[in-house]
Amino acid sequence: MQETTILILGAGAWGASLANLALANGHRVRVWSRRGTETLAALLEDVDIILSAISMKGVREVASQIQSLTPSPKTIFVTATKGLEPETIYTPSQIWQSCFPNHPVVVLSGPNLSKEIDQSLPAATVVASRVATAAATVQLAFSSSRFRVYTNPDPIGVELGGTLKNVIAIASGVCDGLHLGTNAKAALVTRGLTEMVRIGNCWGAKTETFYGLSGLGDLLATCNSPLSRNYQVGYQLAGGQTLAQILAKLPGTAEGVNTCQVLVQLARQQNIVIPITEQVYRLLQGEVTPQQALDELMLRDIKPEYN
Repeated sequence: MQETTILILGAGAWGASLANLALANGHRVRVWSRRGTETLAALLEDVDIILSAISMKGVREVASQIQSLTPSPKTIFVTATKGLEPETIYTPSQIWQSCFPNHPVVVLSGPNLSKEIDQSLPAATVVASRVATAAATVQLAFSSSRFRVYTNPDPIGVELGGTLKNVIAIASGVCDGLHLGTNAKAALVTRGLTEMVRIGNCWGAKTETFYGLSGLGDLLATCNSPLSRNYQVGYQLAGGQTLAQILAKLPGTAEGVNTCQVLVQLARQQNIVIPITEQVYRLLQGEVTPQQALDELMLRDIKPEYN
């Protein structure tokens, strides 16, 4: 395998996991952190791939910093961030592409809990781009016997799968926190996937992408694992804690909290029906209790499963 120089932006759990996967494949890996001593300018020299694993709120600022440093025209940008920018409703890849219109941008997303990857447990992910050669380059850089990487030509669908499932994961945590059982959880996750497809289609994403690893796959992982920060938010809300108390103790960012607010704003503008997301939003705002949110969903008008 050809040796590649990869710059990882973000030294959190996810960035560190991706750095270790690339190192194990024999690539030259540099890691940039806000708290580090090395400058972006020094780390950017002769880089083939820039992979962003920073939290959503930092994406625009870091992309602008790199833009001012003029990276090499051959550089491929990879985004592994899950979230939406509140002001523009841009996804991370849309921010990177707007800053670097002449560079290929690749989205990396899948059922990838970093703690399990760090334990060398088998996992799979998806890399998606409108530039097939760029996706194939990133696929080669990260694929191994313990990390299987698929390519996909629908970057917005792959990205939204990873972003939208965080809201359903909060609902799933509530479901388990209230001890509602397996039937309720199965119904919630299935109807949650329907909402993800509705929103994704509005953005131009392909329906089939949501039935793949970055949609259904990530949804199943995040809705069933206490390792998921978004699941923990829901679980602890069901246990009677306030959102402020939960977020104060949470290691890292639960992107679903911010994503939920942005989605409700979008859905109201576009008339998209997303009842689960709407109830998660009301719960996060303190407008309803977990039990009231459940009652609202169960007492909605009866209707066909498919319109």
